[in-house]
Amino acid sequence: MEDQVKAAPLFTNDAVVLGILLCILAFVFYTASSQNKGWQRFYKFVPSLLLCYFIPSVFNSLGIISGEDSNLYFVASRYLLPASLILLCLSIDLKGIIRLGPKALIMFFTATLGIIIGGPIAILAVSSFAPEIVGGNGPEEIWRGLATVAGSWIGGGANQTAMKEIYECSDKLFSAMITVDVIVANVWMGFLLYGAGISKDLDTKLKADSTAIDELKTNIENYRLSIAKIPSLTDIMIILAIGLGGTALAHAGADVISPFMKQFKEPLEAIKLTSLMSGFFWLVVIATTVGLVLSFTKFKKYEGTGASRIGSAFLYVLVATIGMKMDIMAIFDNIGLFLIGFIWMLVHVIILLSVAKLIRAPFFFVAVGSQANVGGAASAPIVASAFSPALAPVGVLLAVLGYAIGTYGAIICAQLMQFASP
Repeated sequence: MEDQVKAAPLFTNDAVVLGILLCILAFVFYTASSQNKGWQRFYKFVPSLLLCYFIPSVFNSLGIISGEDSNLYFVASRYLLPASLILLCLSIDLKGIIRLGPKALIMFFTATLGIIIGGPIAILAVSSFAPEIVGGNGPEEIWRGLATVAGSWIGGGANQTAMKEIYECSDKLFSAMITVDVIVANVWMGFLLYGAGISKDLDTKLKADSTAIDELKTNIENYRLSIAKIPSLTDIMIILAIGLGGTALAHAGADVISPFMKQFKEPLEAIKLTSLMSGFFWLVVIATTVGLVLSFTKFKKYEGTGASRIGSAFLYVLVATIGMKMDIMAIFDNIGLFLIGFIWMLVHVIILLSVAKLIRAPFFFVAVGSQANVGGAASAPIVASAFSPALAPVGVLLAVLGYAIGTYGAIICAQLMQFASP
């Protein structure tokens, strides 16, 4: 299978692909706000955000566009994501976030635990009926490749690369594991986006108290209404300057800090904090910090002229580019590895929902705690904003925590998977 040459997509020009993605987004938003009863019934069951993510994945799977051949995800994640984080943080209510209580952290660490023990359980389950799937020799040992998935699902890309180096996973196996990582994580993200649309029903089943979350959303929405006005061209230009100017500052800072941290490569590797050498890590941290700082200044008033709406628009473009990376048909290229991945994710989900039921945590904490681990800073705010744009910063803050503990958790998981392997 790996020798197959994938056919070129119908459209390879990124200008054309971007136009297609924006047309998809416009179609979803137009129909979601339509007064047509058919569309209203449809969107009662299918969240609009899920379609913004799923339709591009269908286009990718059909060969119309290609996430693999396009640079749009890189552009969206490096330029639009930081700008979005800054604009969404302008109206942040830090006191309100603190009032959310300890359940957010409990569910985050529960999600981490689910990944750590889910890996070895998946290996044991598959080895009981198909031990050849979880075998291999030397750098081709499956557990070594799965260790890189653990790095990604607890931390992020930097943690994933660190695990590849630590456990000397072969390039061929690593390539297959990236596919497993992307597909399984994105399928789960689709479920989370759907869950966000029915979160009230899920909270009822979990017997959860979402009062603090509702208060936070209400306070920010009331603040927005109190300062709302029709934006002028000057307002729009200033909002873009805040978002993209802050992004420039974040890139400039990351370009300085990341090379500086690489001078301490050996001690950082010794304490398993290789994320501190990642430019993307510092890009997210600095952009979030810029947004938090500006929320205490007069720039906060630009929330009234649509700062968070522009930030959300940037975020939706990122959603579409993430969806474009998922090729549903790739599951059939290596069913054995995907079986391990789906069992692994199932264990993660069962543990999450069990603890949520036990402590009566709202589904928002389940979704964001999970995505802060599995998806990281690129998608945690997307899932959080599916509940409300006001909650996006919660996803970012937890994702940064995931970067910090990613390699530690992945090493524990890897050792357990090695022990569980036949």
